[in-house]
Amino acid sequence: MAFPGLEYMITSCVLFLRELPKTSWAKIVKVAKMARKLAQDDPRKVFHSFKVGLAIVLVSIFYNFRPSFYGFGDNTTWAVITVVVVMEFSVGATLGKGLNRMLATLLAGSLGVATHRVATLCGEKGQIVLISLSIFVAAGTVTFMRFFPEMKARYDYGMLIFILTFSLVSVTGYGENELLEEACERLLTIIFGSILAITICICICPVWIGKDLHNLVSSNIEKLAQFFQGFGDDYFDDSKNNTVVVVDKSFLQGYKSVLNSKTTEENMANLARWEPCHGNFKFGHPWKQYLKIGALTRACAYKIEALNVYTNSEQTTPNELRIKIQESCRNVSSECGKALKESSLSVRNMIMSTGPNPHVANAKNAAESLKFILRTNPWEGADLLQITQAAGVASLLIDVVGSIEKICQAIDELASLAKFKKIETTEPTQLLHRGMVQPIPRDDGSDHVITMAE
Repeated sequence: MAFPGLEYMITSCVLFLRELPKTSWAKIVKVAKMARKLAQDDPRKVFHSFKVGLAIVLVSIFYNFRPSFYGFGDNTTWAVITVVVVMEFSVGATLGKGLNRMLATLLAGSLGVATHRVATLCGEKGQIVLISLSIFVAAGTVTFMRFFPEMKARYDYGMLIFILTFSLVSVTGYGENELLEEACERLLTIIFGSILAITICICICPVWIGKDLHNLVSSNIEKLAQFFQGFGDDYFDDSKNNTVVVVDKSFLQGYKSVLNSKTTEENMANLARWEPCHGNFKFGHPWKQYLKIGALTRACAYKIEALNVYTNSEQTTPNELRIKIQESCRNVSSECGKALKESSLSVRNMIMSTGPNPHVANAKNAAESLKFILRTNPWEGADLLQITQAAGVASLLIDVVGSIEKICQAIDELASLAKFKKIETTEPTQLLHRGMVQPIPRDDGSDHVITMAE
C-alpha cells in the first residue's frame, strides 16, 4: 500500500539534509563578512570586546579566591554582576554607570539599614507596616524624580539601583548585625567591580565620548558645507536638462544624517560630562555649547532640505529667468560653503580662526545683491508657475545666510569658552582679492559700489 504523503516527507527531508551543509556554510560566510566589516569600520569595538572579557576574567579570579578575602563573604557575585552591567563602550558611559551604582548602593543601603533598625523597635506588626510604608514612599518619590529631564539624563540608572537596593535591604529577614554586615559586604563588592571596570575602560584603549561628540559636530558642519559648495553648480547646470549624465551626487545628500542627530548629540553630551580631563578637553569643557551648535546646524539642514526639493524637482524655470539670479545665487551658495568649511576645520583642529568671517561677509553682500535683483522684478510678465521655483531658491538662499552667520558666531563662542589655540596669520584676507564687489542698493535708490585694487 503506497503512502504518497510519507514519500513526499522523506524526499523533503533528504533534500533538506543534502542542502544543509551548503546553507550553513553560506550563513557562516555571511556572518564572517559582517563581523569583518564591523571591525574595519570601527576597530575600537574589537578592543572593547577584549576589555569586557578581561574585566570578567579578573573579577572571576577574585570570585574563585574569595576565601582569602574574608571580608567579602558570599557577596562576591555582586562584583561579577557589577562588571557586566557597568562596562560600557565609552569612558563616559562606564564612569556614569559606575559612580551611579556605587552612590546609589551606599545611600540605599544606609537608608535601608536605618529603616530596618527603626522598624524592629515597633513590634512585629508595626515593623511590617513601617517597612511597607517606607518602601512605598521611597520607591514612589524616586520614581517621580526620574521624570525630571535633568535627573533622568544623568542619574536615571542610579535612581533605579536605589529603588532596587533599598527594597531588598528593607525586606530582608536578617537580624540587625547580620543585616549591617551583609550591606557592607555588598557595598564593598560593588565598589570593587565598578572600580575594576572603570580602570580597565580608561587604561586600555579608552573611547572618549566627548571626542566623538566633538568630531560629530565638526562632521555635520562639513556635510552642510559640501552641499552648499555643490548646490549652485548643480542647480544652474543647464546640461542636465539636455543630456543624461550619471554623476555621483552623494555629497548633496550627506546633510540628511544631520536632521536626526539631536538625540545622539544630547546623549553624548550627557555622558561626556562624566569624563575626566583628557587631551585638549579640560575640566569644565563647555559641552552644552556643542548642543547649541548642533541645534543651529539642524535648523540650517532643514532649510537645505527645502532647497534640495527644488534641485530634484521636475519643474524647470526658463533660462532667461534663471540667468538673472544665477551669479548671485552661486556666490551665496559658494561663500556659505566656504564659511562652513572653515568653521568645521576650526572646530576639528580646536583653533580660533577668523577664516569664516570674510566668507560670511561675502555671502551677505551677495544676498543683498540678490535682494536688489528680486526687488526689480526681473520676471515681470512671466508665468507665475514658472517663476515659483527660482523665487523659492533665491529666498531660501537669502535666509540661509543668517543661519550660517549664527553657526559661525556659536563656534566663536565655543572657541572662547574652550580656550582654543590662537593662530596668528600674516596672509591677507580674501576680501582684498575679490576685485569688484556687487552693487548694494541704498535707501535713495542709487547703487553703492566699492572697488578694490588687486
